[in-house]
Amino acid sequence: MQEFAELLARVEAAGCHAGAAKVADIQFEPAFRQACESNACGNYGKCWMCPPDAGPIDELIARAKGFEYALVYQTIGQLEDSYDFEGMMEAAAVHSRVSEALRPVFASAGFSAALHLGAGGCHVCSVCAKKTNEPCRHPDLAMASLETYGVNVSQLAKLCGMKYINGANTVTYFGALFFNP
Repeated sequence: MQEFAELLARVEAAGCHAGAAKVADIQFEPAFRQACESNACGNYGKCWMCPPDAGPIDELIARAKGFEYALVYQTIGQLEDSYDFEGMMEAAAVHSRVSEALRPVFASAGFSAALHLGAGGCHVCSVCAKKTNEPCRHPDLAMASLETYGVNVSQLAKLCGMKYINGANTVTYFGALFFNP
């Protein structure tokens, strides 16, 4: 989208691939909540920004659909092999640092409203306050994942001209800023 070319360039300068889409074209699927419920990541019920604490899926989808555009970004990590769990976790940490570095970029864009979604659970605190039975320490910085909001990330990647899978021995993470100009 030409009107966001400068912002896309700033996101790419942060070390990611970037694209934009109209939110009306994004597929939202409540079934992605079931993947969260299987608790493969271990965060289900243990992080304020993960299900079930992030909120009912229908409400989250409605919130995301309240925005006009999404600026999507991806980071690609290299792995030693397809079983390189440490490499996957390092790539996730890199993506999280990129997401944090993009906060001021997005804040300076002057959008009337925005919602920043990342990959995996929230990574703002080293230990989520949910695990210590406290309220979220940084609700203004906390970041839920695209999947928590029911976003079909594979379809989103295609919509933005990106690959969801980037070859053998790689792992790809996505984030997005939903916004109204």
